[in-house]
Amino acid sequence: MSAFAGLVERLADLLQPLFHASAAAAAIVLFTALVRLLVHPLSRAAARGQRARAVLQPRIAELRKRHGKDQEALQKAVLELHAEEKVSPLSGCLPGLLQLPAFFLLYHLFSNPTIGGHDNGLLSHDLLGAPLGGRWGDVLSGGGFGSAGLVYLALFAVVAVVATVNFRRARRTAVAVGEGDQQVPGVGAVTKVMPYLSYFTLLTVAVVPLAAALYVVTSTAWSAVERAVL
Repeated sequence: MSAFAGLVERLADLLQPLFHASAAAAAIVLFTALVRLLVHPLSRAAARGQRARAVLQPRIAELRKRHGKDQEALQKAVLELHAEEKVSPLSGCLPGLLQLPAFFLLYHLFSNPTIGGHDNGLLSHDLLGAPLGGRWGDVLSGGGFGSAGLVYLALFAVVAVVATVNFRRARRTAVAVGEGDQQVPGVGAVTKVMPYLSYFTLLTVAVVPLAAALYVVTSTAWSAVERAVL
């Protein structure tokens, strides 16, 4: 935690001439971009896997006709088809899973008053008056919105727009590849729920420290652009 705190502080120092009092917030956005660049190869692989699963749909339709109501045989045949074509139904989950450690690092970093036995200096940073260690609940309990409230409202607006775009895209993807995924144990349920997970980001932004919320919003926006490009 101390090493990670030092990294954020150094990034903030580098960005200080450009962003002044909001340098730490800018450092978190930059850190998020670096994490997303690291997992970008996996995102590209996930996009290829998604297209490959869509291509397999005619063959899966043939398997459905061949096996009829024998669901066990159909699931086995679909799994064998995925293995034969080297297509993983779960490949799209990897980029998100590998980002979790970075998110939890930020969450704990801006939730603890001390780090390594010393006061957590990062908690003194803010974004336009909103403390990076603060939460939406703190703004509400403060009796007014002010500049901190406007920061959260802006984040909620960005998340709502991005979530809607992701929701529509996820629904189209579910229609394109969902029939085959239904035959893979456990994946069908994930495919049905996935479009709605975009809106879960709104709840996350509301309950986590602002620093972690910035990570979530930046990563979500990155995902929307990345998916559109890929």
